[in-house]
Amino acid sequence: MARLTRTESQARTRTDLLVTARDMFLADGYAKTSLERVAEEAGYSKGAVYSNFRTKSALCLEVLALIHETKFGEVTELLAGEDTLEARLDRFQGWAERTLGDVGWTMLEFEFAIVARDDPALQAALVSSLSLVRGTVAAQLQALADSMDMTLPLPPADAATAVLSLGLGLGIQRAIDPSLSARLITDAVRAMLMTGDRAR
Repeated sequence: MARLTRTESQARTRTDLLVTARDMFLADGYAKTSLERVAEEAGYSKGAVYSNFRTKSALCLEVLALIHETKFGEVTELLAGEDTLEARLDRFQGWAERTLGDVGWTMLEFEFAIVARDDPALQAALVSSLSLVRGTVAAQLQALADSMDMTLPLPPADAATAVLSLGLGLGIQRAIDPSLSARLITDAVRAMLMTGDRAR
């Protein structure tokens, strides 16, 4: 097996640290996870962590970006295809039941938002992150409407804000009470499409 180049080795180290940090943040939360513990768990020196991530908050921002990319990639795949709207929404409903209210993810987002409250730079980074998420959801909704030859009843950005607001609120409630159904989010997407106009 060929030896890794320096660049490949650095990339692997960074990936290992990011995946380890994701697992620890989700299991233990933001406050209880330190860069030193991430280094130890991943099998690297503290220097390796600090050379890749200047601060714990910088690491957490990247972890959240990784989670968002993974979760919204799953949704994009579930909503794609040529089958009926109901078939796609059934797949989305299964995802929502498994995902919305995941205690680790929900509480990490909530805890990190509180940490950022008194840090203007971190707050700005979270605003940017939320903007990317909103753009992703807007694109998903627009693609779904286009595939059904429908026009959304709201501008895509506003539709995305509405769906995200419902999803975030429902996620927090389900983290506390898992017996709550996630069907509200699916019904909201369905209603939004059904109240839209047929494209002409």
